[in-house]
Amino acid sequence: MAAKSQYAELARQLSAVGAVKRGLSRVLPPDCPGGSAAVLTLLERHGEMRMSRLAELLAVDMSVTSRHVAHAAERGWIERAPDLADRRSRILRLTPAGGELLDELARRTTEIFARTLSDWTDDEVGQLNTMLARLREDFGDCRPGRYGSGPSAAPVPSPAAPAPVPEAAPPKTPARRPS
Repeated sequence: MAAKSQYAELARQLSAVGAVKRGLSRVLPPDCPGGSAAVLTLLERHGEMRMSRLAELLAVDMSVTSRHVAHAAERGWIERAPDLADRRSRILRLTPAGGELLDELARRTTEIFARTLSDWTDDEVGQLNTMLARLREDFGDCRPGRYGSGPSAAPVPSPAAPAPVPEAAPPKTPARRPS
C-alpha cells in the first residue's frame, strides 16, 4: 500500500485534471457544449435509453439532463421516440448527424492529445491509459462496504486537496413512477 503522502499528492494531481478538461473543451464546436458531447458519447457507448438512465450515467439531475437532451435534439444529433413499453416515456437515440459529430470530436480530441503529448513515448501514453482505466474501474466497483457506509465512512479530504462542494438538495416533488 502506498504512503498517505502519495495519496495526498494523487488527490492534488486529480484536482488539477480540470485544466486538462478545459483544454479539451476548447476543441468543441461552439454549438456543442460539454454536456451535449457527453450525452452523445453515452448514447454511442450504451445505445438507446430512457432519459432516467442517461441522467444516472451522467450523474446529474434530470433537469440538467433534460436541458442537454433538448440542446442535442434541437440540433438533430439525437432523436426522442416514444417508448413502446411505456408511452409516457421517450427513448433517446443517436442520429447519423450525432454520429458524424462524434467522429469529428474524436478526431479533434486525438489531434490535441497528439500535439500536447508529442514528447511522450508510446509506452508512457500506454501506461497512462492503463492506470486511468484501472483507477476508473476501481472507483466504479460498488461492492457493499467498498467505500464504507454512512457519513462517518466518507473520506476526509487532505488539506492540500480542495473539499468537495456539496450539491444543493433538489426541490421536493411528488413521488412519480420512474421512467
